[in-house]
Amino acid sequence: MKCVFLIFFTNLLPQYAGKSLGRDDSYQKTFEDTENEIAGYTDIAKAIIDLAVHGKAQNRSYERLAVFADAIGPRLSGSKNLDAAIKYMFSALQKDGLENVHLEPLKVPHWERGEEFAVMLEPRNHSIAILGLGNSVATPLEGIKAEVIVVASFDELRQRAQEAKGKIVVYNEPFISYGETVRYRSLGAVEAAKVGAVASLIRSVASFSIYSPHTGWQNYQPDVPRIPTACISVEDAEMMSRMSFQGAKIVVHLKMRPKTYPDSLSFNTVAEIVGSKYPEQIVLVSGHLDSWDVGQGAMDDGGGAFISWEALSLIKDLDESSWSHR
Repeated sequence: MKCVFLIFFTNLLPQYAGKSLGRDDSYQKTFEDTENEIAGYTDIAKAIIDLAVHGKAQNRSYERLAVFADAIGPRLSGSKNLDAAIKYMFSALQKDGLENVHLEPLKVPHWERGEEFAVMLEPRNHSIAILGLGNSVATPLEGIKAEVIVVASFDELRQRAQEAKGKIVVYNEPFISYGETVRYRSLGAVEAAKVGAVASLIRSVASFSIYSPHTGWQNYQPDVPRIPTACISVEDAEMMSRMSFQGAKIVVHLKMRPKTYPDSLSFNTVAEIVGSKYPEQIVLVSGHLDSWDVGQGAMDDGGGAFISWEALSLIKDLDESSWSHR
């Protein structure tokens, strides 16, 4: 998904600055050089760990995140909740005493989920848990009733292209890794549409399931028909695969009513700590404030955003502590 990024820039503090890890044409660092340079930061690393684990920063990032997630809730791109989250963070970063806190305007996608359900009609009645994928188009108002074809890969889909026309493609792809398997979520609708399918249902990209479908972003391609697409649970994908293997005819009624609006104005939220000795050197840490609408976004990516904030807070605290002892 094209996300709204919560971005923090931190420049090296003068007392922590060392040689740049970057290389230039005049000097090629060896592994030993880099190892020695890193070892030179042992005392600083220990100070950061002590502050974060045992000092006044203990649990601080978790507590900040808990307040934020409870107060704001889900933060879908283009939503009012995301606007509220950006205002919250802008104020919080200023109160934390960070430098150059500012907003950078940009446009972000605006998609809303709407009503959605899926029901198996044959070979028996069964309610299928689904979560529509971001950017999905809607079904007709009455939904889509169609026979299902179950495949385990894009290769199998292409081999059975003639069978897929006019059907709902169910992908029961095995989970290998997130990076490898997520392509079925990203491109499943496109590949199904290429062979004439009317919709696609994708097994959730997960190594473990408690009948819990996952959502996420998916992409359409120019000159390929846009068909509705959603994720289903691992359990339902496996069940339909077994039914298909046994020769059963599977018919599903799918209804989805999402809406896509014009891109919305949003903002990157930026804060800095600027060093005095190497102000031109930049270390970038970041996370994204937006989150999906079916949870609080505490881990994806509230955790990443608040860890990034905490990194700056820790450096600021250590800097203040070093000055207090001079």
